[in-house]
Amino acid sequence: MTVLHLADDGEAADLAAFLSRLLHYDRSAAVRLQAAGTALAVFGRPPSFEVLAVRAVRLAKPYEDGLDVTLDVTVSAGEFLEAVDETAATAAVPAPVTGPPWAGVLPPRGGWRPEPGLPAPDALRTTVAAAVAEFRSRTGELEPERRTRAELDRIGRDIWTRTVGETRLPVRAVHAAQSLGFLRPGTAAEDTGLFASGAWLRLRTPYGSIAVRRGGLGALDVSVGRTPG
Repeated sequence: MTVLHLADDGEAADLAAFLSRLLHYDRSAAVRLQAAGTALAVFGRPPSFEVLAVRAVRLAKPYEDGLDVTLDVTVSAGEFLEAVDETAATAAVPAPVTGPPWAGVLPPRGGWRPEPGLPAPDALRTTVAAAVAEFRSRTGELEPERRTRAELDRIGRDIWTRTVGETRLPVRAVHAAQSLGFLRPGTAAEDTGLFASGAWLRLRTPYGSIAVRRGGLGALDVSVGRTPG
């Protein structure tokens, strides 16, 4: 079994926390792992947000498994979490699983250019809080006979597909960043950024990235991608 040696116990704890958050939204979640050199990228798709989450993990030494110097495999998020040893700062790679469709379509590695207009982290969190409050208020006002899944989804789409500030980034991407632990209190504005590459947008923070792709008619739809460059 391949064992990854993480940079320190802090990296191991952050990896475990990220996997736990993914599993909170999908108990059968899968993650795609890509490792090369001293970097490991963990890709996941929390269904509640319809975005791609990317967590970068530092390795203590360059990845190498026999003649293979790169790792690219899709595994069970739950099994991978169980294989993380925070004290030893290691993570054993579980047996591969048949990946979900999203795991086969990844954003580009490079070609990312800065996009202007991203509000400061505190303002982003305020936007998420206002959106959550609006959703609760509007759904709470529904008459019992109108409280259907279709109506809740309609209200959700109306709120979460709105864009942030002057950017093309949907509010749901910021909500995902906060819920997955990427947009933490105290995050500095200079440590966050919005980038574009082709049809893709990426919200980057020191703790991870959220990627979305523009689909037909200008809508922003979830997607996955190769390790963002």
